Amino acid sequence: MNQNYQQMFELCKNHMHSYVLVEMNDGTKVDGIITGLDDEYVYVAVPIGQGDEQHANAYPSDQQQRQFGFGYPGFGYPGYGYGYGFGYPRRRFRRLILPLAALTALSVLPWY
Repeated sequence: MNQNYQQMFELCKNHMHSYVLVEMNDGTKVDGIITGLDDEYVYVAVPIGQGDEQHANAYPSDQQQRQFGFGYPGFGYPGYGYGYGFGYPRRRFRRLILPLAALTALSVLPWY
């Protein structure tokens, strides 16, 4: 195993469930929470920003919930008077899988 690879593995392992900034060998920087680690990949929960919300959100939108009545039976269906029911919460993170061999730097970030 490469020395840099082993060092990045140990860094990720020591900062599991921490909010970090990861830099890749192509210059890409990703901030998120390390949620998992194996011999080849590091799994990061990345906060969804304003721009990529429609692509990463797998749950129905509020408008779809009102229109089609997603939620508990009896709520959200026409004629019951409740209007739009209880839907799924919006997704706030998306999962990103990064190759461990491509990591060059890892920095711990504050939670605020």
